[in-house]
Order: sequence, then structure tokens, then C-alpha cells
Amino acid sequence: MSEVFQISQLSLVISGLATGISLLLGLPVGTLLALSRFPGRPFLLSLVNTGMGLPPVVVGLAVAISLWRSGPLGDLQLIYTPTAIVIAQVIIALPVVTGLTTAALQALDPRLRLQLYGLGASRMQMIFSLWREARLPLLAAMMAGFGSVISEVGASMMVGGNIPGETRTIAIAIYDRVQAFDNRSAGTMSAILLLISMAAIASWQRTSPVKVCQFRCGSFIGVGRPEEWSSTLASYSAVVGPSEKTPSTWPATGPGSGSPTATGPLL
Repeated sequence: MSEVFQISQLSLVISGLATGISLLLGLPVGTLLALSRFPGRPFLLSLVNTGMGLPPVVVGLAVAISLWRSGPLGDLQLIYTPTAIVIAQVIIALPVVTGLTTAALQALDPRLRLQLYGLGASRMQMIFSLWREARLPLLAAMMAGFGSVISEVGASMMVGGNIPGETRTIAIAIYDRVQAFDNRSAGTMSAILLLISMAAIASWQRTSPVKVCQFRCGSFIGVGRPEEWSSTLASYSAVVGPSEKTPSTWPATGPGSGSPTATGPLL
């Protein structure tokens, strides 16, 4: 049983580190692809979309060839080490995180950016506010990246070598136990892997979304109950700080009730 938990801990460390690196790289790249227009952007989007469906075995083969002694990175002596597995898993998870981040930010109302600029936000403050607004899809992107690497076998076995206590991950161990007809150990590790996935999904479902605000032509249009509008805009004002462009009063009733939608200029 101690071996099972040791393998599970090693898998969590390797896959968690790979997911964290993928998030650090994929979040800014996905934001750039979603909010900017530049030459070569369609090619980069196609490259990301292709990477989302890249077979892990192909990734493992490419990383293994690069890390072999005869390869271009052979002098680093990383082959058959946990670091090699992390490298392979980052390459697998990075397109997933980047692609889903791009889709999440593109799904936001583009007028939201104009409103944030109108409140006096800088570009970085605007980006952080958009990340907060899209935090549920971004969390889903992180979990999709984690799920794509915690359960993969081919790339980890190619670059890690399946060394007990060093590079044997839980997915590889399950495969080994099935091959050895040790169904009890395979079932135990499968249950642990399932619990990890369920815990991740539960943490995602507990996160409550921020009420979405839409903006049009310098006028505020609230989505949801009217009493929620001020608190929603206050969350953005707390991010960007006080601004002379922030309206001082808000409507007591919703759009279409006969009351004005806002008082004071927004943009």
C-alpha cells in the first residue's frame, strides 16, 4: 500500500508541476491570441488547435530523440528522469491550456474592455479583470490540461523509462499491474486516480461565477437583478481604483422599466 501512495504522490508532483508551467505559459499566450491582432496569428491559432489533438506518443518520441545522448540535448542527461516527464507533459498540456484560454476570453463581450478602459483601467488591470470575469472557463482550461497529463502513459513511459520509485507514474503503474494480472492493485490505483479527478471537478463546481455586465454605447445595461449591478461594477472599480468616469448613481429598476439605464458618462 505504501508503494501505491508513493506512486500517487510522484504522479501528483510531476503532473501538477507540468500543469503549473503550462498555465504560466499558456495563460499569457492565450490572452495575446484572444485580445490582439497581428501577422501570423491565424497560423499560431492553427498550431495551437493542432497541438490540442497531438498524440502523446508522438510527443514522447520527439522529446526522447531530443534527450538521447546522440540528440541535441543529450548533454543535459535528462532522459529517464522525472524532469523529462515534466517536459513531455508540458508540451502535451500547453496547447490545451492556451486554446481554451483563447476561447474563454474571446467569448466575453468585447464592450467589457471598453467599459474597463472607461473606468480608468490600465492594460494590465483590464487583463486581470477579464481573467477574473472568465475565471470559470480558465479553471476548466487548467483542469483539462491536468487531466490530459495525469492519465497519459505513452509519453511518460518513453521519456521516463518506467523506473520504480523514480519515474513510474500512476497511469504506468496501472498498466503494469494489469499486465501482471494484479487486479487488486490496479483497482486501488484506478480508484485513487478517479478520486483525484472527482476532487478537481468538485473544486471547480464550488466556484461561483461573477454576474456578467454588458455595456453599450457608453450606457450601462445590467444583467441580473438591479440590486446586483452596483456591487458588480464596484468589483471592477476596486480593481482599477477610483475614477472620475465612474458613475455615482445607478438605476433602481432594470432596463425596459422606463427608468434611465445610467446617469453620468462612462466612456
